[in-house]
Amino acid sequence: MSSKQLIAGNWKMNGSLAANASLLEALKQGVGTPACDVAVCVPAPYLAQVQTLVAGSPLTLGAQDISVHAHGAYTGEQSGAMLKEFGVRYAIVGHSERRQYHGESDDIVAAKTAAALASAITPIVCVGETLAQREAGQTEEVVKRQLAAVIHVNGHCISEIVVAYEPVWAIGTGKTATPAQAQAVHAVLRAQLHHAASEHAAGIRILYGGSMNAANAAELLSQPDIDGGLIGGASLKAPDFLQIIAAAR
Repeated sequence: MSSKQLIAGNWKMNGSLAANASLLEALKQGVGTPACDVAVCVPAPYLAQVQTLVAGSPLTLGAQDISVHAHGAYTGEQSGAMLKEFGVRYAIVGHSERRQYHGESDDIVAAKTAAALASAITPIVCVGETLAQREAGQTEEVVKRQLAAVIHVNGHCISEIVVAYEPVWAIGTGKTATPAQAQAVHAVLRAQLHHAASEHAAGIRILYGGSMNAANAAELLSQPDIDGGLIGGASLKAPDFLQIIAAAR
């Protein structure tokens, strides 16, 4: 397992051919030789374009979703094998927006994790609680339940996943968990991973994914159990994304 932190940009449903080319050119010019691993997770129509644009750079390519199926009559889906043909290294699975708007259950997220691993794509498995759940004191229960489903199905290769803790109340809201709040949940997840894969738990990267930006990245990334970031809006602005990359180790 890599001991480097991972900074992954999630473009969500944003971009255009021209905007992507401009953003990636600025990132390639400014990234230098980063201390961390860097990925951009782009909308499916842009995978071919971005594969070409990141070739030969420190930037790696990620997808925002993956089908649980290998092939067949699943209109609108992309299989792991298809993503792999475009050089995809990472796939986000179980993002709160997928859970909320597309009804993805813990079981589906576990199956998507398995599909990614079967295609030698590293899944970035998202877990996180809503504001109502946090206020009800259920944060630990919710994230442990979400991760447990993934461990149950993928226990034999759990050391190959990346976990992203994204408090739903802090995504795109401008609210951020304090470094202490984030670290507390990351420590819970680390302990759960240690129980599942004791000798590998320390090497499994747990990213923070709730409104990390240029201003707060350094403090968040200095926490002992925060191993990188899953970056939303700030990943679409080259100066901000570069500043976050520079804060990582």
